[in-house]
Amino acid sequence: MIARSAKPHSLPTFLIPSFIKPQPSIRYLHNRSNAVISIPPPTPFVPDPQTFLTLIGRQLSQHSAKIPTWDTLFSLSSKQLRGLGVEPARSRRYLLWWRERYRRGEYGIGGDFQNVKDGVAEVRVVEVPKKGAEGKNVATLSPLAVRKLVVNLPLDVTTKNINPSEVKAVDGLKIRGAHTIVGPYVEPLKGTDGSVARLKVQEGMWEQRRGHKVDGGERRKVNVRSKRAAKERGTLKV
Repeated sequence: MIARSAKPHSLPTFLIPSFIKPQPSIRYLHNRSNAVISIPPPTPFVPDPQTFLTLIGRQLSQHSAKIPTWDTLFSLSSKQLRGLGVEPARSRRYLLWWRERYRRGEYGIGGDFQNVKDGVAEVRVVEVPKKGAEGKNVATLSPLAVRKLVVNLPLDVTTKNINPSEVKAVDGLKIRGAHTIVGPYVEPLKGTDGSVARLKVQEGMWEQRRGHKVDGGERRKVNVRSKRAAKERGTLKV
């Protein structure tokens, strides 16, 4: 009978020949591939770290002097942010969370605006032909063949000067009624019946509000409620 030799991977470590080198795990290679930090480009509405920190709120704009450049904003680790004095830890986690959202192109309102001047963007309602009626004059179409969009245009451009095929609806804003723009932080312009509005960078425009803990939160809820019930029964032990 011919005895089969033991496979190298079934032998103890000290018996494995030195020429057999351990192969890196998939997780190790995956982590190495993610080591390269990607820096997303700023947008017209978010041109610098100061604006980014102002938009996401939670008073993170007070740390803007510690993060002077766009590359710095998207390359600092949590440990480095802590060294700069960004406290508490939940603020660092929140900043890193928003940073990853921005990397993926997930903006708050105004993040997709392309026409911004001094932190102010103008939006207005425009009428464009529906699918199947492209290229036709909107004035000659029936209302059923026209759709309305909220678009971001330069401050000195009117709807008469735009090409309907080139306009793109902005995210986060809607039309109520015939032509009234509605949405967070919208400031309608006088004399336009709500069809033209402006948005400007403000503190906390993109802020995700923290939830309010009820009875001490999930981890302490049972204990807090039992103590309260005991106190109401007059049997709470000190």
